[in-house]
Amino acid sequence: MTSAGDAAAQAASGPRPRVGLLGTGPWARRTHAPALAAHPGSEFAGVWGRRPEAAAELAREYGVKVYEDPDALFADCDAVAFALPPDVQAPLAVRAAAAGCHLLLDKPVATTPADARAVAEAVAEHRVASVVFLTLRFAEPTAGWVVEQAERTGWFTAAAHWLGAVYPPDGEPSAYADSPWRKAKGGLWDVGPHALSVLIPVLGDVTEVSATRGPADVVQLALRHSSGAASTAVLSLSSPRAAAGVGLELRGTAGVFGLPDWSDVPGAFGAALDALLTSARTGVPDVRGAEFGARLTEILAEAESQLPE
Repeated sequence: MTSAGDAAAQAASGPRPRVGLLGTGPWARRTHAPALAAHPGSEFAGVWGRRPEAAAELAREYGVKVYEDPDALFADCDAVAFALPPDVQAPLAVRAAAAGCHLLLDKPVATTPADARAVAEAVAEHRVASVVFLTLRFAEPTAGWVVEQAERTGWFTAAAHWLGAVYPPDGEPSAYADSPWRKAKGGLWDVGPHALSVLIPVLGDVTEVSATRGPADVVQLALRHSSGAASTAVLSLSSPRAAAGVGLELRGTAGVFGLPDWSDVPGAFGAALDALLTSARTGVPDVRGAEFGARLTEILAEAESQLPE
C-alpha cells in the first residue's frame, strides 16, 4: 500500500491516472466521490449512473464530467470505481476490463459464482489490476491488525458478528435501506464479505461451510478452514439498534485477540485506490483483487444454497 506522500510523488512524476465513478447512491456520495476528489495520486475524471439526473448532480458537485454512456467513461479513464449493486457491477466490470480499465470493485463482486468468475477472468485476460473494497482490509487500524494476526500460527477458533441496523425493528431505516438488492439478499451478502475478508487471511481458505437462518435476515455460518481452525459468523442487517455492532475474536496458542475499532471509511477507500494504483504500476496482483472476490462469492453462494426459501 502506498502512502499519500508516495501517491503525490508518483503524481508529480507524470500525468495522474484518471479514475471514473459508476454509481450515484449514498455509498457513492458519502465515500467514493469524496475520496476520489481528495486523492493526491489520481484525477477524478467523471461520473456515470443509472439515474442521469443523479449523475449530473454528483458530477456538478465535484466539477467533473457526467457521462451518459459507461463505455464512453471507460474510454476516457485509466481506472474505474464501482458503487453499484453487485449484479449490475459484474457485467460492467467485464466491459471495463476489456476497455483496459483497472477495477476498484465493491463487495460482493457478484451474487453468482459464474458472474464473479467472469470478472476475475476478464481481469486476467486483459491484464488489468483489480481491488475489492473490503473496508476492514483497508481501514486502519484493522488492516494492519489483520496482517499481524495472519503472521501468527496456532489458531484454534474465531467468532465474528456483524449486526447492522439498516432495517431495524425499532426505528427508522438507515440511509442505505433504499437498496432493492440489499433488502433481497440481506446480511449474508452485504456484510458476509467483510467477515470472510478477515477470517480467510488469518485462518486459511474455507474448506467447509454450513449455514442456518435465524430471525429476520440473520444467518449464522459455521466454517472450517484450511489451517484446521473453526470459526463462526453471525450476520444481519435487521438488528435492533441496541444490539447492533461489529466484532471479531480470534483464539489460539498465542492468546485471544479482538478486532480493533475503525472509523475513517473514505480514508479506507483512498487506501484501496492506493493499492489499485500500486498493482497497476507494478503488475503484481493484489491479494484483495477480483480473484479473492470471486472466492468470497463462491462461499456465500454455497451458504445461501443451504438456507430454506
